[in-house]
Amino acid sequence: MTLSNLEQLDQKPDTSEPSVLLEINAQGVATVTLNRPNVHNAFDHHLINQLTLIFQSLESKNSVRVMVLAANGKSFSAGADINWMQGMASYTYQENLADANALAKMLQLLNTLKVPTIARVQGAAFGGAIGLIACCDMAIGSKLSKFCLSEVKLGLIPATISPYVIEAIGARQARRYFSTAEVFSARRARRIGLLNEAVAEEELDRTIENIIEHILKNSPLAITAAKQLIQEVQHLNKSEDIISITSQKIAKVRVSEQGQEGLNAFLQKRPANWKPTNV
Repeated sequence: MTLSNLEQLDQKPDTSEPSVLLEINAQGVATVTLNRPNVHNAFDHHLINQLTLIFQSLESKNSVRVMVLAANGKSFSAGADINWMQGMASYTYQENLADANALAKMLQLLNTLKVPTIARVQGAAFGGAIGLIACCDMAIGSKLSKFCLSEVKLGLIPATISPYVIEAIGARQARRYFSTAEVFSARRARRIGLLNEAVAEEELDRTIENIIEHILKNSPLAITAAKQLIQEVQHLNKSEDIISITSQKIAKVRVSEQGQEGLNAFLQKRPANWKPTNV
């Protein structure tokens, strides 16, 4: 599917169903599903607001262990909704600023969720959809999926998603794809770091289930601390500060309740108390 194909899609009206679905199973796996398949899960302010509320709610739920970001229909997301873009064309600067801030806030919430996040990608992922993928800790895509940072074709720039996309693929690759707006394959997305794996579509769910099985065996507190560690350490200079900060972090985790439980479980050769019995 090319960009021009997506631009010419029939914009069928949405049903009364919500734009985003949330399901949390007994193991604490939350599945957040984009649910606008008639418009290839295109973004509008309603979808952004729903994602924001869901991410905020997940952050406060201690029972949630991992989140999967998925999408119904043929495409993960075609980017911005055509009708939404038409409205933006008449917005003032202040209205556009408020609109952009809402999207930026949602992306930041996703990027900093305390639990591991996995993007499940099929079909087309264009424009802002690449921002969603880049904000997730892991991304598994179908080998047939296609990607495009299409903003410059419309005279725009991928501004709000840029911090996360650049972190995922690097500045050198961003210089190319921000400028060319070319469509690239899942294989290419994997090579440049946007996807962790590209698998046959029928293997998507099993591949993600395997990752989740590994996550559920580990300490929830340690996973959250490890995510925070990455965010804090990656931009620090290799100086005495980094020695002090990292030493303090491991010392704090070692004396925590889950740190003590994990060490004692290992020494006593028994399962730690956070491990599900069926994993």
